[in-house]
Amino acid sequence: MQFLAPDILEEAKGISPFLSGAGMTIGFLLWSFGGRTHRFWLAMSVTLTAGLLGLTLGKQYGMQPLVAGLLLAVSAGALALSLVRILLFAAGGLAALGLIHTLASTWDEPIAVFLVGGLVGVLLYRFWIITFSSLIGTLFMAYSALALFDRLHMVDSVAFTQKNGPLLNWGCAALVVVGILVQFLLERRRRRKAEPAAEPEVVEVAPPPPPPPPAKPAPAGLWAWGEKWLHRRAG
Repeated sequence: MQFLAPDILEEAKGISPFLSGAGMTIGFLLWSFGGRTHRFWLAMSVTLTAGLLGLTLGKQYGMQPLVAGLLLAVSAGALALSLVRILLFAAGGLAALGLIHTLASTWDEPIAVFLVGGLVGVLLYRFWIITFSSLIGTLFMAYSALALFDRLHMVDSVAFTQKNGPLLNWGCAALVVVGILVQFLLERRRRRKAEPAAEPEVVEVAPPPPPPPPAKPAPAGLWAWGEKWLHRRAG
């Protein structure tokens, strides 16, 4: 298996530098933020694919190609997020079948293997989305970069890929792993920022006792003499 196919590069090396730069930008966004923004990329890719399919096959079914493409694109875009888990279940089941066929070809339980692989694919939904987006982003960046270098006459992309196939495979695999780690770290950082900050603990302090009432001033003059006389008569 080869990540970078020479026949694809043979077709891609003729594109303009602008398209190569756009491909590198899209690849970097998928490589670093694909897991967070996978709903956008999924809906856009499914909508575009369904629209092109409707434009191609609409006339065969007695419809105007533009109408068929528009209706199919809208329908597929509306159902894209609902169908993604079904597609992931099917992809996990097929991957499990291929893995078992490679490692233990004598084990004849295809239905059980398919169901287990599909369940694992659904349960690890987040991980597979991040892995797939990192892989697609890596391929976009690699193909676009080689096509740009070939367009600028810096390297013969087809000959370079044929000569250094294993090295490019290891490089792409390492870049995929780095992309997975980057996306997990960015997601972890985003969740930490989204968490509300802990409020400082408020220690309640008892209020001080009220001050004593002011002393009553002693009467003076004639009034004081009258009070003393009354106290003496009462005693």
